[in-house]
Amino acid sequence: MGQNAEQAVRTDIDIAEILARIPHRYPFLLVDRAEDYQPHKSIVGIKCVTVNEPFFQGHFPGNPVMPGVLIIEALAQTGAVLMSKSLEVDTEGKTIFFMSVDNARFRTPVRPGDVIRMEVEVVRARSSIFKFKGVAKVGDKVAAEVEFAAMVVETGPKA
Repeated sequence: MGQNAEQAVRTDIDIAEILARIPHRYPFLLVDRAEDYQPHKSIVGIKCVTVNEPFFQGHFPGNPVMPGVLIIEALAQTGAVLMSKSLEVDTEGKTIFFMSVDNARFRTPVRPGDVIRMEVEVVRARSSIFKFKGVAKVGDKVAAEVEFAAMVVETGPKA
């Protein structure tokens, strides 16, 4: 009984739980797994980028680079997983939606074979609205950084 509740929280999140927590599916699911989950505080999302990603066909032939907006989307999906788990969102009647993007910066291209480590932390949380800061890294290089917000929205039961 020496463990407190915070120590007992599972910090790794597998793909099955990600699929249960956010509505995104291939080819738009951009988080493969997550680790270092701290409720209401932070999470690290992992995306293994492969040459088979559909966007590489046109971005850019002969010089494949992951679009920056998709890196931001991957960070946002990671934030949505953090929100969903922290708030125990009922995914049958609610969805987490992007609200804003601020101060986006792109530093290093992401290419096939890279593993993106998406460090997302909560800057502010008020009820069903969270403000985040996210940094996407490949190795020790920052690929992108952004501030963003999301909210839980009532969507009704799934059809």
